[in-house]
Amino acid sequence: MIEVRGLKISFGALEVLRGIDLTVEAGERITIIGGSGCGKSVFLRCLELLETPDAGQIFIDGEELTAPNVNIDLIRRKMGMVWQRFNLFTHMNVMENLTVAPIKLLGMTKDEARQKALDLLGQVGLTSKADSYPEFLSGGQQQRIAICRCLMMNPKVILFDEPTSALDPTMVGEVLAVIRMLAKRDLTMLIVTHEMNFARQVSDRILFFADGVIYEQGTPKEIFDAPKLPKTVAFIHKQKYFSYEIAERDFDLMELQGGIQSFAEKYGLSARRTNRIQLCCEELIYEMLSNACEGDDVKISLDVTYAEVDNSVAIEFSSAGKAYNPLDKNFDELDEEHLGATILNNLAKNYSHQYDGGINKISFSLA
Repeated sequence: MIEVRGLKISFGALEVLRGIDLTVEAGERITIIGGSGCGKSVFLRCLELLETPDAGQIFIDGEELTAPNVNIDLIRRKMGMVWQRFNLFTHMNVMENLTVAPIKLLGMTKDEARQKALDLLGQVGLTSKADSYPEFLSGGQQQRIAICRCLMMNPKVILFDEPTSALDPTMVGEVLAVIRMLAKRDLTMLIVTHEMNFARQVSDRILFFADGVIYEQGTPKEIFDAPKLPKTVAFIHKQKYFSYEIAERDFDLMELQGGIQSFAEKYGLSARRTNRIQLCCEELIYEMLSNACEGDDVKISLDVTYAEVDNSVAIEFSSAGKAYNPLDKNFDELDEEHLGATILNNLAKNYSHQYDGGINKISFSLA
């Protein structure tokens, strides 16, 4: 149904898409997810040639949309697009908004167009709004009308560009319900959205965009339950990061603790958890400075990861020097000199230590 080969586009020095290859089968429902600015919406606009790619080919139903001298308008009629903003004609009522294009472009009679419009309005629960003007409709109602307008042209493919992003939260559900209804039909759909639960429910395949490419793709279960690549994991789990580097023994402990405090406050971590993070990081650093680092050769890195999805905190730590595992001890016999190791033993969960290439790598989670 849709085939994209080597699609690239830049805006000035900014390379937005760096080589997209994609095949979409007829009737397939694909959801595109990714961070802001990753090129999701630009990709949809390229499919309709609303943006002109710098390189690559786009085929719709076997016809190349990017070929020279192609009749773009004829091919575009196979696709409909629903935008973030509704783009209804404000000087026309709902019925006029729905019927003007099929009458002019598809050759429908007024009666045929009106009957089709009434059928669609009935399906989305807005028959009573046929004579209303857009300014008297809620955002959710306007977006449902915009979807009906798209369907009036009998498209084989529907592109949804974040159709709920401009809506009040109370109106999101009514629009998603309409898209769910369409997903049960034999329509090819590409949906850009930040609604992850919705994407899981309606999609045959999920595409995760990052770094200008399709970074990872798979079934909803594969992407949402078991993502494989680091940036996908970070996005799905809504991970937030704090990093700190230490290159000398006389490091600024107050700067480190202040950075952790600011990070924790930003993401709503409790004072108790914040204190535990600070305590573990401080004790681990001093354990490694005392037992692993040799002379003034200090190279320590610290990463704290907070995942909003499950409210978990993980700490990853690396230190150059001799092999040393702070928790490889008999804790019943430790003295005050190794108090830090005792603290770590009590607080750290899922602890692991590896020594490879002169680097100690430690990871653990905190309750």
